[in-house]
Amino acid sequence: MPEDDFFDYVIVGAGSAGCVLANRLTESGVHNVLLLEAGGPDRNPWLHIPLGYGKVFDDPNVNWCYSTEPDPTCNGRQIVQPRGKVLGGSSSINGMVYIRGNAADFDHWRQLGNPGWSYHDVLPYFRKLEDNARGENEFHGNSGPQVVSEQRDFHPLGRAHLRAAVEAGYPLNPDFNGAIQEGFGRYQVTQRTGRRWSTARGYLRPARKRANLTVETCALANRVLFEGRRAVGIEYTVRDKVRIVRPRREVILALGAFNSPQLLQLSGVGPAALLREHGIDVVVDMPGVGTDMQDHFLVRMVYRCKQPVTLNDVMQSRVRQVGTLLRYALFRRGMMAMAAVPTGGFFRSDPSLVAPDLQHHIVLYSNGGATGKHGSTLHEFSGLSATVIMLRPESRGTVEIGSADPCAAPLIKSRYLESEHDARALMRGVRAVQKIMRQPALEPFVGAEIEPGADVVSNEDVIEYLRNFGNTGFHPTSTCRMGVDEKAVVDPRLRVHGLGALRVVDASIMPTVTSGNTNAPTIMIAEKASDIILEDARGR
Repeated sequence: MPEDDFFDYVIVGAGSAGCVLANRLTESGVHNVLLLEAGGPDRNPWLHIPLGYGKVFDDPNVNWCYSTEPDPTCNGRQIVQPRGKVLGGSSSINGMVYIRGNAADFDHWRQLGNPGWSYHDVLPYFRKLEDNARGENEFHGNSGPQVVSEQRDFHPLGRAHLRAAVEAGYPLNPDFNGAIQEGFGRYQVTQRTGRRWSTARGYLRPARKRANLTVETCALANRVLFEGRRAVGIEYTVRDKVRIVRPRREVILALGAFNSPQLLQLSGVGPAALLREHGIDVVVDMPGVGTDMQDHFLVRMVYRCKQPVTLNDVMQSRVRQVGTLLRYALFRRGMMAMAAVPTGGFFRSDPSLVAPDLQHHIVLYSNGGATGKHGSTLHEFSGLSATVIMLRPESRGTVEIGSADPCAAPLIKSRYLESEHDARALMRGVRAVQKIMRQPALEPFVGAEIEPGADVVSNEDVIEYLRNFGNTGFHPTSTCRMGVDEKAVVDPRLRVHGLGALRVVDASIMPTVTSGNTNAPTIMIAEKASDIILEDARGR
């Protein structure tokens, strides 16, 4: 493979953003693009079966299987941080819930000094990316690469859950991604006819037919190469061989909120003291690289189910397992075709807030016991879970290299409940969801509360429960934050401040985390970035 002056762009990371970039930058046939991915091809069949995310949750072949450092705000616990290590990245292993966030999120990005990123600016890109089963309208598109659909079966627990939300005083909302976000309803998912639709499937697969796109898997980036303050190439390792590629135009990092700051720091871009500590020559002292990490903190409640309708029940019966498998194989329906969260909603922890700050799901299984680990064994009893997620956290974490070895995992230093505001808002969310779960509509299904349980009585008990058993919502962002202040890493055109020919395009650039699942806004970021990159290329 030619290594010098052959490619116009090198994209590092073939995840939710990288696959989009690879498609859009090669669409015209003008530019040659190399896409590097540290993981392998998406051949594992469990990656394409919706329920299969449970099978790959801790599979190191397709998952980086990261964990945080002991979190002092969560009583010293280490919290699992799964990230996709495969074509499609985390879009190949996530829960498939399609949520854009609140319109106010993007208007806030603009108010922070990022022209071109208001809701009015980004809505056309959300519409462009979608192939939405609901059809085209003011808010949705139906001709894009990313399939968005209804879940094929509506579970009876989901139906009862929505009736219970209404009984508790919340409005129904038929479209969380439409005119308003607040309320309760069914989640749309990134699936087509009962199969996962990752960005590897929607964007990368058609692009790979083009002669101007080269994809290398199992290719671990070691560092960005610089001449002065201009990025001139990437050094990477594939099959134990070190290679260097020097693109004519730009290096684009799309490794996600953990690995993009890691690679920048390994390359000499980051907090100078940290880099020198690990013997790395400083290219630019940039204190903001790896700081300001934001994530959605999640707490689960576990209930016994009075009827044998949960995934727990399926897994306790060989006959039901076979029946579920056959139904999926023949019709692409049933439990194996479902996302784990059929219904949920967005609501406010305080009526004075102008927008929802909490998200809630009902989950069709229960697992983990006191560990709270998402991927652990299902309970032997018939069980379901209910979650509360803090959408706009004040708490911040960091991502730092622990050594100069590119193979070493980054140090993820979360401080999920550093802010008392976050803890109090989540506590109020727990109380609200407990009220929903006690409504008459759910009485035929919901039995005793197992977690937090009868011993968790006071509001302070609930907060201690959060510290002991809360978990990630799998939405890390903002470690290479876009902005114009002294700690911002990229500008509104996603160029790394002070460096030439280097951009970051992934969830790490979000100025603030969006109010909901982050896969859809990450795809939008890459769609918009593709236009920006091509505009800049035409202007040269």
